[in-house]
Amino acid sequence: MSDRGYRALVGTLLLLGLYLERPEIVWGLIGLMLFEGVTNFRLPLVLQSLFGSEPGPDSQEPDIGVARIAFDAERAWRLVVATLLFLSYHQLSEQLWFFPWFMGFAILGAGISGVCPVLMALKALRFR
Repeated sequence: MSDRGYRALVGTLLLLGLYLERPEIVWGLIGLMLFEGVTNFRLPLVLQSLFGSEPGPDSQEPDIGVARIAFDAERAWRLVVATLLFLSYHQLSEQLWFFPWFMGFAILGAGISGVCPVLMALKALRFR
């Protein structure tokens, strides 16, 4: 599984959890992404190492240059998404009820198209 496929899966599961009103799916995604962001045990990398496949390029994003911040952009993306989901789904659910839906569609679109604006912004900030 590539990171692109992972994003499509996360977006689909998030939208399903919201549509079916199953908070355990949303909380499971928040927990999984926090765990992956903190430990850097990312599901796509674990599956690639288990099945022996070679990691390939995920998208057509240009290489911005030398990283200033020695922290992986995919790892930072997971922490950002988990934090924003937690805040909008738990803390400010009455005011930001639409934000988890927006994130679900945006993450699903990023998985399908291979273009993730948040990931591109993190790479522009020189995350590795």
